Amino acid sequence: MSYSEKLKELITKSVIPDLDERLDEIFEEIADSKDASADAKEEIEELREFKADLQDVLADIENGDIEEDECKELIDDILEAQKGNEEEDFGFSEED
Repeated sequence: MSYSEKLKELITKSVIPDLDERLDEIFEEIADSKDASADAKEEIEELREFKADLQDVLADIENGDIEEDECKELIDDILEAQKGNEEEDFGFSEED
């Protein structure tokens, strides 16, 4: 399996479902409290932006616009982030 196929699988089967799950949790918290805190709004925005970035990566994979070495780097970054902080923020830091 190529790195691009592995990256696509990692994003679609692990990362995006985790993001969706966290978004659902935040929306449930908001529904329970009837109010969205500034932190919740900020986290929602960050998660949505990150998900959009991942969808762009998936589009690049589909279009062949991403190199295998770049895919490997992204895989390594995702796995390292997941290993480092498995809960709340998924361990992902914003990229420049």
